[in-house]
Amino acid sequence: MLKKKNIAASKASLVLFLCQMISALDVPLDSKLLEELLQPPTITQQSPKDYIVDPRENIVIQCEAKGKPPPSFSWTRNGTHFDIDKDALVTMKPNSGTLVVNIMNGGRAEAYEGVYQCTARNERGAAISNNIVIRPSRSPLWTKEKLEPNHVREGDSLVLHCRPPVGLPPPIIFWMDNAFQKLPQSERVSQGLNGDLYFSNVQPEDSREDYICYARFNHTQTIQQKQPISVKVFSTKSVTERQPVLLTPTGSTSTKVELRGNVLLLECIAAGLPTPVIRWIKEGGELPANRTFFENFKKTLKIIDVSEADSGNYKCIARNTLGSVHHVISVTVKAAPYWITAPRNLVLSPGEDGTLICRANGNPKPNINWLANGVPIAIAPEDPSRKVDGDTIIFSHVQERSSAVYQCNASNEYGYLLANAFVNVLAEPPRILTPANKLYQVIADSPALLDCAYFGSPKPEIEWFKGVKGSILRGSEYIFHYNGTLEIPVAQKDSSGTYTCVARNELGKIQNEVQLEVKDPTMIIKQPEYKVIQRYGQVSFECIIKHDSTLLPTVTWLKDNDELPDDERFLVGKDNLTIMNVTDKDDGTYTCIVNTTLDSVSASAVLTVVAAPPTPAIIYARPNPPFDLELTGQLERSIELSWIPGDENNSPITNFVIEYEDGLHEPGVWHYQTEVPGTQTTVQLKLSPYVNYSFRVIAVNEIGRSQPSEASEQYLTKPASPDENPSNVQGIGSEPDNLVITWESLTGFQSNGPGLQYKVSWRQKDVDDEWTSVIVANVSKYIVSGTPTFVPYEIKVQALNDLGYAPEPSEVIGHSGEDLPMVAPGNVQVHVINSTLAKVHWDPVPLKSVRGHLQGYKVYYWKVQSLSRRSRRHVEKKILTFRGNKTFGMLPGLEPYSSYKLNVRVVNGKGEGPASPDKVFKTPEGVPSSPSFLKITNPTLDSLTLEWGSPTHPNGVLTSYILKFQPINNTHELGPLVEIRIPANESSLILKNLNYSTRYKFYFNAQTSVGSGNQITEEAVTIMDEGKMAMASRQVDIATQGWFIGLMCAVALLILILLIVCFIRRNKGGKYPVKEKEDAHADPEIQPMKEDDGTFGEYSDAEDHKPLKKGSRTPSDRTVKKEDSDDSLVDYGEGVNGQFNEDGSFIGQYSGKKEKEPAEGNESSEAPSPVNAMNSFV
Repeated sequence: MLKKKNIAASKASLVLFLCQMISALDVPLDSKLLEELLQPPTITQQSPKDYIVDPRENIVIQCEAKGKPPPSFSWTRNGTHFDIDKDALVTMKPNSGTLVVNIMNGGRAEAYEGVYQCTARNERGAAISNNIVIRPSRSPLWTKEKLEPNHVREGDSLVLHCRPPVGLPPPIIFWMDNAFQKLPQSERVSQGLNGDLYFSNVQPEDSREDYICYARFNHTQTIQQKQPISVKVFSTKSVTERQPVLLTPTGSTSTKVELRGNVLLLECIAAGLPTPVIRWIKEGGELPANRTFFENFKKTLKIIDVSEADSGNYKCIARNTLGSVHHVISVTVKAAPYWITAPRNLVLSPGEDGTLICRANGNPKPNINWLANGVPIAIAPEDPSRKVDGDTIIFSHVQERSSAVYQCNASNEYGYLLANAFVNVLAEPPRILTPANKLYQVIADSPALLDCAYFGSPKPEIEWFKGVKGSILRGSEYIFHYNGTLEIPVAQKDSSGTYTCVARNELGKIQNEVQLEVKDPTMIIKQPEYKVIQRYGQVSFECIIKHDSTLLPTVTWLKDNDELPDDERFLVGKDNLTIMNVTDKDDGTYTCIVNTTLDSVSASAVLTVVAAPPTPAIIYARPNPPFDLELTGQLERSIELSWIPGDENNSPITNFVIEYEDGLHEPGVWHYQTEVPGTQTTVQLKLSPYVNYSFRVIAVNEIGRSQPSEASEQYLTKPASPDENPSNVQGIGSEPDNLVITWESLTGFQSNGPGLQYKVSWRQKDVDDEWTSVIVANVSKYIVSGTPTFVPYEIKVQALNDLGYAPEPSEVIGHSGEDLPMVAPGNVQVHVINSTLAKVHWDPVPLKSVRGHLQGYKVYYWKVQSLSRRSRRHVEKKILTFRGNKTFGMLPGLEPYSSYKLNVRVVNGKGEGPASPDKVFKTPEGVPSSPSFLKITNPTLDSLTLEWGSPTHPNGVLTSYILKFQPINNTHELGPLVEIRIPANESSLILKNLNYSTRYKFYFNAQTSVGSGNQITEEAVTIMDEGKMAMASRQVDIATQGWFIGLMCAVALLILILLIVCFIRRNKGGKYPVKEKEDAHADPEIQPMKEDDGTFGEYSDAEDHKPLKKGSRTPSDRTVKKEDSDDSLVDYGEGVNGQFNEDGSFIGQYSGKKEKEPAEGNESSEAPSPVNAMNSFV
């Protein structure tokens, strides 16, 4: 059997068909199928358990049921058979079990009080209704009593008792004055839950004669009024302040019992001066968040939807500046029975097994009793296939005679639950309900859903084939839904064709073919572009489209998201929009929308209209204002106005605008009245009553508007009744028990006369026949108190003044105030689509339980734990909101291999309802994230050590790690790739037998059973083979360092400076002859240098430290010979080319090193040339 998945969102309507579990098989709502299949009765509609009826109207007790064959109906009253044929006032509707008691033909409702129960029966079983208790409503009159005036000293407390008559249901209490105005309430003055009016301390302004308590009985739509109560406050010279004292409840403790799911109301009202402030706490716990509300100026603590966890001691503390007082209310929450698992209908095949489960809870724990066809199961006919085990009935090897309707009754002292569930044993071969050869058309790259609605008993298996003789469809590119639908998530052009659905069970086999056509998407290949056009020019927007040849597109143009103006200047072509003679009003955004039966696309562009350059020869200007205004033909509702136009200033006057001033209601404010063509200078004006009119006229041409004319004389019209009623009438409740009626008040101009008031009328829709009305003035709001929660009202507001009423107003529908929803969505189901996406379904809540405008549903979901780490973390709840009455939604962004919880809540205008029970679901494994780190250490000649960290997000159970590596040469070329699989429990590895002095690149990732995760990469180098190579490497490395190069340059510069200094000092120390002087000035007296003063000092060779030979004489030719001195300056040049200037400086060219020559005596080392010394560093 093919794997099945949940139904896609776009085909939610398919839920009309088969449920999934064979133990809870439903029959599809197919009319032809329903006509053929036998089915036991099912109660579809019944009156409420506690049914309070209006004694003035006929009593209708509902009982509707379905079944095949159609069921017959019977009733019991107070436990015995109710023979309706013997009572002429009681009839049963045709083809229905609903009873109608004809009270309006002389019957008395009290005669029909009692407990009623309906039975619907056919050949397959009998279903029964709840016990319906019928009671007529009562609204007794107030007992007459003599009320004495209340004389109270200023600052004292006071309680005005209401004590309304006991009615059914209890009345709604409110306090008003003689003018039907609600009495203002505050922290000091407020109404208690019992209807009494409490004054924490009275003030002089509390003195009045008309404190009136009203009791509203909703069922009979009557209001009873207590006699007015008088309060007189007398003042004293000094008012004594008092510490708080509780007016209600009395004493220090009290008790309260409330039922689960109800609203808990606790009240504390205190006397004192200054007025005490009330604070509430729960001893040993916190007040429940989101369910706790404070009302009546915090004197009332309200907790909605209470549960057993709300039991405990609640303390109210009243405090003022003089002290405090407290009261402890011990709250016990009991519970009427409520369902944990209600029994569900079973559709079984002969020989199959099944169970009916009925589980309920309550406080005290309810008793479970089973009935079969309305008879206690202990005395019902025996059925060998049936076995009762407490709250469960087990069926084994059922036969067709096992069909019956079973009732489960769960009861305790606070109430009961009754549920019908049938067992229907059917043997039916498969049937396919989807029409044959049904055609489905979709756009490419969008989902395609092909229906195969089916039924059979036993439940058939469904298979899909492509083509008539194609192979069975499998794989991830298809989704198979429980109701037989085949989903192709991303349909392509080659997905088109015939698809065959086959349904088979042990009784037979059937197949059906459907057709799928996948169309090309519609595209706008040339979109309209932004345009700037001068006024009176022409502009065109293009919209060229491409579409599937079998689809017929329609092109629509919009201006500013609205239809194009009805103007012949707008020309719509096949693929363009042209606007002729453009004006300023054409400025805006133009949108081209292309629709086909399957898709829609649009594109927009903006048009900006600018003024054309003016003609310099003519000067245009706005016209001069009109003058000489005159009023003639004065009537009650009309008058004639005439004027003389001013100069038009080269631009013709196109029209005149007439404005008026209402000197009676809005002096100084001018309003638009009308306008006429520029060729007209008189106009008949319509007038309203009770207005002091003045008029003025403004001329308009293409350049602009003139200044207003001088005002005309005044004209006062007579008053009359209003012509119109207030607009924008609305009825929206601000609290669950009120209706706030608002409207837009008429202006003084619209009032038509003095004494403007409003008659506000309302009645509950489909319930009240009579209108309730009040007349108010100087307000635009009226609050109706004591209304049921969120029910429709018909509302109307009529204007009136001293001269009469406006015409009858139209009715509007409003609603009384919303309250928080009462019921949580049920049957929450989660279908996990993949490791990061899930789909949630739920049943919609009954609209009655929403108690307000349904806004949607909120899904709260959160991760509980990761299944791979088994460690909990801080819960961060996420919320998704689904608008409207949606019953499903997608949950994206889930973490793989994790456990999640979710719940669903319904939302109305007041807030959120209770949460559904938490639903747990788990996501499957996914691929892991990359390892958290990869370190490579301990390099040797032929090995490297790898260490790594496990993935931050395993997303499942790790199965192994994959290591791949390859060498890299100096040109970054990659060598052969080696792959190693490593067990998941390892965290390090030593790679051996590697090449020395080689760089390797490593790729490392983790795997789960789903696949491989992202990889991380790293590079490392093995060390060299010889120390010498390592040394050379270090030398080369040092020689290329910037600091070393700088140091060597500094040393070279220092040596050069030292050599130059030595050279200069040596030159100044000896008196060498200069040849040029000798030639120019031959001096016979010059003698060779003497030994004592002709030496060269202590200069010695740097290497040998040999002193110069003493006693050397300068020859007569004034040349210095080599043999006379081993340290001749000639040695610094080459040959005899080196010469000296007169100042002793050396001239000539330096060249390479000179050859050594033998010298007399001991041989001395040759001094290096400074240039050669410097060159040696270069």
